[in-house]
Formats: sequence, C-alpha cells, structure tokens
Amino acid sequence: QVQLVESGGGLVQAGGSLRLACASSGRTFSGYDMGWFRQAPGKEREFVARITWKGGSTYYADSVKGRFAISRDYAKNTVYLQMNSLKPEDTAVYYCAGRVSAYSKYTYWGQGTQVTVSS
Repeated sequence: QVQLVESGGGLVQAGGSLRLACASSGRTFSGYDMGWFRQAPGKEREFVARITWKGGSTYYADSVKGRFAISRDYAKNTVYLQMNSLKPEDTAVYYCAGRVSAYSKYTYWGQGTQVTVSS
C-alpha cells in the first residue's frame, strides 16, 4: 500500500515562498504521475501541478504558472512543490496525489497540509 505524507505548509506573507514535500512510504510509488491539488474554504478541490514519475514532464494550472515549480526526487520517492510569489488567494489545504495510469483517477492521497498567505 502506498502512503503519501505531505509536509512544509505554514503561514507566510504575500510575496514569500514555501516548499511543500510529499513523501511516499510503504510500497514504493511506481505509478504514472503525482500531482498537487488544493482546496480553499468553501471551494472545490482544484488541480495545481503534476509531474510524470518516470519522464519528469510537468504541467501547471494557469493560476500558478511562472510562480510554482513541481519536481521529484526519484531516489527519495518524494515530490516537491516550490511556491514563490505567493498570494493570499493561494491560501488552501494542499494535497498530493498519485495515480497508476494516465487514464485512471488519482487513487493515492495524502492528508493535506495547510498553506496560509497573509496580505
């Protein structure tokens, strides 16, 4: 069983930076890709970024392009989300997720980490 554990959230002022990490424990993750999603209060969960596990191709939501960067450490079985130039609207619970193929839903989810950006 793959278990995902996020870390790195916190409180930061607008314009600041945070780096989130998502470590895979238990069985080594060897699926198709891993992604970051976020959910703000009163809003639906939305896609933020994803990275293919083997090829390292990256994809971003328009709202974070140029500010966020997703990367992975294959040896550590960890995915990172570097968040720069943070805005108050980035405030949300951030979740990492993994899926086994490009045609499947994300079936592995972490517990989430809170990111709060003050103005």
